[in-house]
Amino acid sequence: MAQTALISGASGLIGKAVADSLTADGWMVKRLVRRQGFGADEIGWNPSRGVDFKTLEGADAVIHLAGEPIFDIWTAEKKRRIHDSRVQGTLALSQALAHCERKPGVMICASAVGYYGDRGEELLTEDSSPGTGFLAQTCSEWEAAAQPAREAGIRLVHLRTSIVLSKHGGALQTMLPAFKFGVAGKLASGCQYFPWISLADAVAIVRFALREQKLTGPINVAAPEQVTNAEFTKTLAKVLHRPAFIAVPGLALKLLPGNMAQETILASARVVPQRLLEAGFKFTHPELEGALREELVGR
Repeated sequence: MAQTALISGASGLIGKAVADSLTADGWMVKRLVRRQGFGADEIGWNPSRGVDFKTLEGADAVIHLAGEPIFDIWTAEKKRRIHDSRVQGTLALSQALAHCERKPGVMICASAVGYYGDRGEELLTEDSSPGTGFLAQTCSEWEAAAQPAREAGIRLVHLRTSIVLSKHGGALQTMLPAFKFGVAGKLASGCQYFPWISLADAVAIVRFALREQKLTGPINVAAPEQVTNAEFTKTLAKVLHRPAFIAVPGLALKLLPGNMAQETILASARVVPQRLLEAGFKFTHPELEGALREELVGR
C-alpha cells in the first residue's frame, strides 16, 4: 500500500520538487491548500484558523513548508504576514496532528538559517544559539510552534534552510538577469557568508529526513562549502562567462525599509550541516561551482 504524505507549500520551489519526487516514487501526495474549490488530492486549510484534524487522519508523513515569502519590502504589514504565516500556521497544523487518532510518524517542518542572525565568521552548527532580530525571533517561534506535534509523539525535524539554487525560482532566478547582462557585483563588502544549497540536495535532504528514524530536531540545510557573497558573485560570473564588477553599496541597501537588507542579504551566516554529515548524508553538490554549472549549463 502506498504511503501518504501531506505537504503544505506544495506550490513553492522546494514543495513542488518534493511532491514530484515522492509521487514518482509511488507515494500518495496530498496538498494542503488555502484556496476554495480544492481537488481530490487536496485538503483545505487556513493557517490562521487551523485545519480539521479528521482530514489529516491516516497520513504517514507531513512536510510543512508554507510561509509568506520574505524577499520583498518589509512594511509592518509584510512583517506581520511573514511571522504569522509561519508561527500561526505551524501551531495550527501541529495541534491538529496531535488530535489525530492515527498520527503520522514524522513531521518535517520548514525553518531557516535566519535563526542564527548576523554572526560574522562564527561557525554555526545546529547547536549554536539563536541570533537576534526579526528573522531570528520569528524562526525561534516558528520552531517552538511545532511543540504540540512533538509532545504527541510525532518525530519532528526542523529544516533550517539556506538559499536554494534554482534557475526556476528563488534568489538565483532573481539574480540571473543582472549577471547575464554584466551589471552585477558583490553586495556591500561581500565579506558576509552566504549559505546555499542546490535544489536537488534540498529535496534529497527532505527524503533523507523521512526515512532516517534517528534524525530529530533542527538540521542545517546548507552545503558543506561555505562561501562569502564576494566568492558567490565571482563563481556565478565565472559560470556564466560574464563580468561582475559593479558592487552595490551597503548604505543603499540599508535604506530599504524594515531592516530587510540587514537581516537577509547583508547578514553573515557561516552555516555547517553538522547533523547531516554525522548522519551520513551524501551531498550531490557539495561545492558551489559544480552546483551552479549543473543548474545553469547542465554540466
